[in-house]
Amino acid sequence: MAYRLGVDVGGTFTDLLLFDKDNGSFWRHKTPSTPHDSSVGILTGVEAICADAGITPSEVEFFLHGTTVATNAVLEGKGARVGLVTTEGYRQILQIARSFVPGGLAGWIVWPKPEPLAKLEDTVEIKGRIDARGNELRPIDDADIRAQLEVLKAQGIEALTVSLINAYLNGAHEARVAELAAEILPGVPVSLSHIVLPEMQEYERTLTTVANAAVRPIVGKYVRALRGKLRESGMAGSLSLLRSDGGLMSSEKSEEHPVSLLMSGPAGGVTGALWVGKNAGIRNILTLDVGGTSTDVALIENLDPRRVRTTEVGHLAVRASSLDVKTVGAGGGSIAYVPELTGALRVGPQSAGAVPGPVAYGKGGKEPTVTDANVVLGYLPESLLGGTFKLDREGAKAAVQTIADKLGIGLMEAARGIIDIVNENMFGALRMISVQQGYDPRHFALMGFGGAGPLHVNAVARLMGSWPAVSPVSPGVLCALGDATTRMRTETARSFSTRFRDTDEAEVRTILEEMAAQTRAELAAEGIADADITSLFEVDVRYEGQAFEVPLAIDAETLAKDGLAGITARFDEEHLRLFTFNMDSPHELVNLRAVALGPTLDLPAPALPEGDGDPKAAKLRDHELWADGAMRPAVIYDRSKLRAKDVLAGPAIVIEMDSTTLIEAGCTGTVDAVGNILINPA
Repeated sequence: MAYRLGVDVGGTFTDLLLFDKDNGSFWRHKTPSTPHDSSVGILTGVEAICADAGITPSEVEFFLHGTTVATNAVLEGKGARVGLVTTEGYRQILQIARSFVPGGLAGWIVWPKPEPLAKLEDTVEIKGRIDARGNELRPIDDADIRAQLEVLKAQGIEALTVSLINAYLNGAHEARVAELAAEILPGVPVSLSHIVLPEMQEYERTLTTVANAAVRPIVGKYVRALRGKLRESGMAGSLSLLRSDGGLMSSEKSEEHPVSLLMSGPAGGVTGALWVGKNAGIRNILTLDVGGTSTDVALIENLDPRRVRTTEVGHLAVRASSLDVKTVGAGGGSIAYVPELTGALRVGPQSAGAVPGPVAYGKGGKEPTVTDANVVLGYLPESLLGGTFKLDREGAKAAVQTIADKLGIGLMEAARGIIDIVNENMFGALRMISVQQGYDPRHFALMGFGGAGPLHVNAVARLMGSWPAVSPVSPGVLCALGDATTRMRTETARSFSTRFRDTDEAEVRTILEEMAAQTRAELAAEGIADADITSLFEVDVRYEGQAFEVPLAIDAETLAKDGLAGITARFDEEHLRLFTFNMDSPHELVNLRAVALGPTLDLPAPALPEGDGDPKAAKLRDHELWADGAMRPAVIYDRSKLRAKDVLAGPAIVIEMDSTTLIEAGCTGTVDAVGNILINPA
């Protein structure tokens, strides 16, 4: 049998989903995350889920993993000490940066620039120069390079970046520096800009390569340790990690190119939502991934997730493809508080995380959180994870009462205020990826997942006008499902700064075909048959004179049919949607990219037995919860006993092993053919 295991490490829980490719059977498991060493929680979960399935780890053929190791290294400032080699005259490239100040009120105050990942004292210059056409203008000097590398060695650098002017056109000088670095700095990982990002714009190329170098030792150590522990457990299958753009890369490739993992964690939820949408017949989706620490949102149009060319983590913005995911500090563990200065209720971004966690978890938490408010209001029953995780409702009440006392209001009003504020925070993030990008959210379904997503999806759908609100099957482990069901992906890029009138379709196609051959060869090296590889292309286009470009996805057939005129027409259409105007300036090609994709996993969702619309067989008990300013009668249902076409009138709560779904008063939830709950206004 061929088993695939998806593993997603969150701030509070580590989610696992194991399924049998032959018959579609699956098992799911959640275990508390271990922030000090993620692999400990992973191995605990692997042992538990394999025991549930009655198999040994050796029977797992594919281990597919979304990780936040690279993300956390950047956010916590724990990256390696990076040495940077630049061309003579460009030593301050990271310090000069871009003249960009964050918008809003920050434009009126003093804004200290973030500390560069490679310090000025760890940056050296070397002689030699490549011109703007890729020709050698001045040769490099080995003695000079050796002397500068000795300086960096004395500084005690832990990783090395080489980013020379115009290296994206000719990487020979960078390659020579790498050869000498292997001799002078043995064991120090080297990142070359013409390999990491072969595109124009020196600052972005340098910053991205430095970021790659900064997280490379940490990611490499983590991946090697995890791979070693999995091998010790008997798992001989392949280990792949989820890229920021929603594809997979081998663990070996991730050690060399970890900058592609900066948004690995949030990408799993989007790929999981794609699988759900495909099986449920929903093509336009806004995702609401609510975990213990944060909420991630994304937009999927016509089953194609929106991608961007810039990955943002904290103050760092690097040039790497990623799914367009926005994150806010609003999760189940977000802490509610009342600042002395304003006396107004605030929720997050501080989080109780996995340790100690919300007060209701009984692990020593003292401060009231969103989870505690949900418990107080009756939205979360007294147990989680199939009854194995008991909640302390009295403790939660006592914690939320501290907020009520500070505000001078009742306990229930304070708890509902916490929920209303966190819902508004989620609403704001969703507007960023829909309304602010020119999309009408009323044309999209809202899918809530993660441990707390289904608790909030109904309320947030009201704010957005996005119906139905969808609670997918196994929402708590959907990110792990996304890890397990996505496919291998690799890409390469090349700058091609040329006006459309100065090139033709044949020249562009020739370059794209060369790049496609390169990416296909990379996947072939991973053992994927050429017949199973799909090639796609992307082009960055702008009006001449613009300082930014718009990426467009194309394929060989469309390019052959519509030519370059088809690309300019699509660019005009997209530019108009994004910015509400077009220009008369000539069009300019900026960058070309080729993407190679491995085979898709054709895994249909198993159909549920059909019911008569009455969910009485799934009813567990009557219940009371707070709604519309008073305690209201409600019903608690067991999701595992629901049948297709069952209709659940709100207010109602649906519980399962990994999550809880809240159907609000005035709404109804209908179970579709594969088990998703579709919530609409009554």
